Amino acid sequence: MEALSLETKKLLDKLYNLRSDDSVILSDIEVSKQKAEETLEQNNIEKEELQEKIENLANEEGLLKEQSFRLMEVLANINEDDFSLVLEKLDIPFRPREMEEKLNTALPDLLEKVDVEANEAREQLQNVEDVIMDASTKIEELAIRKDTAVANQQKLNEYFDLALNGNLNITRESISSLLEQFNFSEEEQKEAAKLIMFPEDALYDYDRETKGGTILTDVFAVKEEPKNKENEEKTEDNSELKDIMKKVGLNYLDYSNADLDKLSGSVDGDVITSNINYIKQNNIALDIFSDNVELLYDPELIKKIEKLFALGKSAIDIYLNPGVLKKYNLEGLEKVVSDLEKSGLDPKMVPLMAY
Repeated sequence: MEALSLETKKLLDKLYNLRSDDSVILSDIEVSKQKAEETLEQNNIEKEELQEKIENLANEEGLLKEQSFRLMEVLANINEDDFSLVLEKLDIPFRPREMEEKLNTALPDLLEKVDVEANEAREQLQNVEDVIMDASTKIEELAIRKDTAVANQQKLNEYFDLALNGNLNITRESISSLLEQFNFSEEEQKEAAKLIMFPEDALYDYDRETKGGTILTDVFAVKEEPKNKENEEKTEDNSELKDIMKKVGLNYLDYSNADLDKLSGSVDGDVITSNINYIKQNNIALDIFSDNVELLYDPELIKKIEKLFALGKSAIDIYLNPGVLKKYNLEGLEKVVSDLEKSGLDPKMVPLMAY
């Protein structure tokens, strides 16, 4: 292993992670699936509660109308003077005409209040049903993504098994095409294809050392820089940024010093605040920023999300596919949409994961 360069080892770590049960791609899909399932479960419960509330309000409205009609009939046939003596002696405050007047003036307002509450509940129910539909669609999409990811993983393991047994007869283009499915850069595809096609250069030694075991290190995460005096000074310089994050509901402890340095460098604090407030206002969970710190200071973030909303994409769809926001600037996103339309496809019907 000492003969391997750091870059080669990192690339092999990444490849072996993708081969393993701990594959970051499969793990991300599972996390997204769990979030969608939790959203589905929570909103199904809310749906039942709203349906019950709407039914109760409808029953209440019907009962109010029925009882008020009957009471009006009774009051209309009562002459207060016929009972004046007993009412006076027993000091009973019974005034049929006043009761009739109150029924006539107060009942419409009460019925209107019940109707408004019922309409609000029906609107909430529609929103909840939309979220349920989006979550259900997302779960189906993730199932398809998982099937594709598992198939790609199996093909990757097949290539490695053939290479390690000296039987690989696959072109560089085939390997690069597969690695592209794992979002490898062109440079990574080229280097990885060389390692697989010529295993004697590094792959044999690496596989022997790891014994084909799971790569436990998070080779996909951005590593924090070692702490030193310069980093400590930078951390102190981030105090203003931390205050901003705290005010808008972000926990700066969820971010590395490297992330905070990125944010505080030459980034406009107003952009960060605007982006966070917009995300909150549109019911997108704030932890979308935790693994996508670039989005916090993306000056085009709001316009890109508005574009996706205009296409009919939902908040949960955007939350579960933040890669689209990172992958494209506004011009690039508009071009993708235009290309889909030119191809005869409806961008609304194309899952975000396919953008």
